[in-house]
Amino acid sequence: MPVSTEKPGLKLGKRSRESSDSDWGRDAAMRFRFGIFLLVGLLLLVMVLAAAVGTVEVSPRTILSLLLNRTGLTDFPQTWPLSDETIILHLRLPRVVGAALVGAALSVAGILFQGLLRNPMADPYVIGTSGGAALGASVGVVLSNHFSILGFGTVPTLAFLGATGTMILVYRLSRVGGRTPVVTLLLVGFSVSVILGYTMSFLLIVNDRLQVNVRIIYTWLLGGVTLSRWPQVGIIALIVIVGSVLAFAFARTLNALSLGEEHAAHLGIPVERHKTALIAIGSLLTAAAVTAAGLIGFVGLIVPHFLRLLFGPNHTRLLPLGALGGAAFLVTADLLARIAMPPTELPVGILTAFVGGPAFLFLLRRTKREYRF
Repeated sequence: MPVSTEKPGLKLGKRSRESSDSDWGRDAAMRFRFGIFLLVGLLLLVMVLAAAVGTVEVSPRTILSLLLNRTGLTDFPQTWPLSDETIILHLRLPRVVGAALVGAALSVAGILFQGLLRNPMADPYVIGTSGGAALGASVGVVLSNHFSILGFGTVPTLAFLGATGTMILVYRLSRVGGRTPVVTLLLVGFSVSVILGYTMSFLLIVNDRLQVNVRIIYTWLLGGVTLSRWPQVGIIALIVIVGSVLAFAFARTLNALSLGEEHAAHLGIPVERHKTALIAIGSLLTAAAVTAAGLIGFVGLIVPHFLRLLFGPNHTRLLPLGALGGAAFLVTADLLARIAMPPTELPVGILTAFVGGPAFLFLLRRTKREYRF
C-alpha cells in the first residue's frame, strides 16, 4: 500500500496561508469600494454646502433642484428667484468645481512623486515647480502689458509657463548618462527652487511696480481658487482629467518602483522612460493647479499620506481614492476660508497649513514607530 510522505502540518499551513491571503484580498477590495463610496458622497455633500453658503444663503434643496433641472432629467417647479440661479451657476459653482479640480490635481501629483521618489515627504512642488511658478507670477505682475490666453490673465499664464519650464530645466540638469537618479532629481529640484525663489525676492526689491503690487503676489503665493468663468474651469478640467487618466495608466509601474528600480526593471518595465512620463504628468497636474489657485501646500502631502495608511499602498486603488480625497479636502478648506473670518476671506493655503500640518504631526506621533513607505 502506498504511503503518503506529505506532512499534514505543512499542508495545513499552506492552505491556511492561501486562505489568509484570499481573506486579505477580499478585505482590501471591500475597503476600497467603501472608500470610493464614502469619498464620492463626501465630495458631493461638501460641494453642495460650498455652493449654498455665502452672503446670499441658498438652500441645498434649491441647488439640487436647479442642477437636476439643468440636466433635463427632471422638471421641478421653479420656486427660487432668478438671482439665486445666477449666483449658483455663474459665481459659486465655477469656484467650487475649480477647487475640486485643484485638490484632485495636487493629490494625484503628490501620489505620483511619492511613489516615484519612494519618499512619503515628497509633494507636488518637490522638483522646484513652486519656485518657477512664483517667479513667473512675479514677472506677470511686473509686466505693464496685460494679456489673456484661453481666458487666463498674465499672472496665471506666466505662472503655468514658469512651472512647466522649471520642470524641463530640472529634468535636463538631473540627467546623468541617460538616467535620472532620484537623489540627483531631488537635489537639483531643491537648488533650482531656491534660486528662483530668491530671484523673485530680488525682483521685489528692485522693481517699483512689484513693490506697489506686492499684495497681489503675496495673496497669490498664499493660495486661493481664482476660477470664476466656466471656460477657465473647462480648460483646467481637461488638463486634470487627462493627467489623472495617464497617471492611472502608470499605477502598476508605481507599484513596481516602490520595490526599487532594479526590481521594476526585472519585471520588464522600461524604468527611465516611465520615470520621465511620471515626472511630466505630475508636473503638468501641478502647473494646472498653480494656474488656477496659486501655491497651496499640504494637499499633495497629507491626503496621499492618510489614504495610504487607511487603504494601503496599492496605486491602482490609491490614485482614484487620492483624486476624490484631494477634491473633497480642498473644497472643504475653501469653504472654511470663506466663512472663518467674515467679511475677510482667508487665503486657502493658510487653512490647509493649519489643518494639514497639525494633523500630519499628530498622526506621526500617534504611530510611535518609524514610518515605513
